[in-house]
Amino acid sequence: MPAGTARPLYTPEQRRRRDSSRWTLVQGILAPIQFLILLVSVVLVVRYLVTGEGSGVAAASVVIKTCALYAIMITGSIWEKVVFGKWLFAEAFFWEDVFSMLVLALHTAYLITLAFGIGTERGRMILALAAYASYAINATQFLLKLRAARLQGSMGSALAVTQ
Repeated sequence: MPAGTARPLYTPEQRRRRDSSRWTLVQGILAPIQFLILLVSVVLVVRYLVTGEGSGVAAASVVIKTCALYAIMITGSIWEKVVFGKWLFAEAFFWEDVFSMLVLALHTAYLITLAFGIGTERGRMILALAAYASYAINATQFLLKLRAARLQGSMGSALAVTQ
């Protein structure tokens, strides 16, 4: 590969598997749903932190957001196995997967503190916001990676047409 040339995210075979996998569609559906859940939950958590009202509904929204995260992580792992042959930490998404572990740890820590009554409600809500901030960073990682892959794919198509 010439110097300065970015390594493609997918080999042609991986791209074929990605495009033919139903898990690609599942990820495409779950990602925006999880994002909408996040937005609603952030509003509810911040409302609780500002007013002291609505702790129950805010806590429920964090649980729902965490369940959505688990769903996208499990199906994303299946997608990664189908496309790259590894359940997690495939070279193409290694650092995104590493950061995903922090996201999962923070969300799971919230569930543990909630289930066992550890800390204060306010402290748990701040933990939820930290989990959400890590999720936002991780989602941005994935979006930037997928955008780069799309650009590489379109450049490859343009090169194929001109050759």
